[in-house]
Amino acid sequence: MNFIDLFAGAGGLSEGFIKAGFKPIAHVEKDKAACLTLKTRVAYHYLRRIRKKHIYEQYLRGEISRDQLYSYVPEKELSSVINASVGGKTTKQIFQAIDKLKDKRRIDLIVGGPPCQAYSYIGRAALKSKVKNDERNFLYKEYGKFLKKYKPKMFVFENVPGIKTAGNGEYYKNLKKYFKRLGYNLNDSKVNAFDFGVIQNRERVIVIGWRKNLKFSYPKFKKLNHTFTRADIFSDLPPIMPNQNDRTSQYIHPINEYLKKTEIRNCVDFVSQHITRPHNKKDLEIYKMAVEKLENEGRILKNNEIPERKRTQKNITDFLDRFKVVGKKPHAVIAHLSRDGHHFIYPSTTQLRSISVREAARIQSFPDDYFFEGIDVLKVRSAAFRQIGNAVPPLMAKKIATSIKSKILG
Repeated sequence: MNFIDLFAGAGGLSEGFIKAGFKPIAHVEKDKAACLTLKTRVAYHYLRRIRKKHIYEQYLRGEISRDQLYSYVPEKELSSVINASVGGKTTKQIFQAIDKLKDKRRIDLIVGGPPCQAYSYIGRAALKSKVKNDERNFLYKEYGKFLKKYKPKMFVFENVPGIKTAGNGEYYKNLKKYFKRLGYNLNDSKVNAFDFGVIQNRERVIVIGWRKNLKFSYPKFKKLNHTFTRADIFSDLPPIMPNQNDRTSQYIHPINEYLKKTEIRNCVDFVSQHITRPHNKKDLEIYKMAVEKLENEGRILKNNEIPERKRTQKNITDFLDRFKVVGKKPHAVIAHLSRDGHHFIYPSTTQLRSISVREAARIQSFPDDYFFEGIDVLKVRSAAFRQIGNAVPPLMAKKIATSIKSKILG
């Protein structure tokens, strides 16, 4: 089945569907850095198909430039990444670009999840009264324009659980009515990425729609009962300190069961983007307190427990969990990680720092050969954290795609 990925981000949803055997026609994303990440992944899949993956690995090691990497890939492959904002005047231009790419092929499936800030509980709190008029509340209508145009057999619409309660439930009610008017039956379920084998407590709503003339019903997602923890995603990575920016490093232990089963640690024999941000002395002192509080008392350090002389955050009445260590079952990775690492402190006093780009990517279940790009070479780290925080975990996406495929094939 051929698919389009709208609001594609760094490509987590696409990656899962590709791994399940679906074929991407186009990835539409407005963020320039994320589009470069998508192009680099397109290069990976193309070079793997023609058995020249060693060229991609040369890029990961820094032996060739990004432009050199792209020079090995046909322009039509790279142009499947469309750097444009869905909505308004640009939608027509996106249609034209997709029409060229698909040629005579049919679009069977559309996947994507519009930006969730206006639906999320945190986003609503931040936007306050402005949330009513936030245009992101109505991006489902822009999504619908692609359903009208291409009439795919099915669609997958991913978002935060808050989408069902935003605006007292009116937005979601209108969304369902709108998609039904376009000719689709639909259903949804709330899922947790942890149940799909992702070592992260990340809840999402998965809406699946199918044309009314199709014999289809919403798939049942089988929960994976497992006891894997953060140790299974961190233990083989080399110890590093703040502001470490080596292009590559070496694994320190053989592959474990989790990394092998999920193919997170795949056929590359080195680690890329195991890089960290700098920290000041005060923050590191607080990180040490936070790690010790979790180790000794099994709880999060509250901001009002930090001695005043060490405190860097003045607010001691609300949002007290400003400093949070990554637990055995990690909390959800968010895009705010690009601003500071206080919410994602590495769980050891021997490595006082926030988590690395590669560690964040592994929590989200991205494979180790997935490379996150930035527009500015000097700002790759921040761009990577933002993309990872906004992503759909590929492992969850693959399980959803596989369930849909099994349902179709009977």
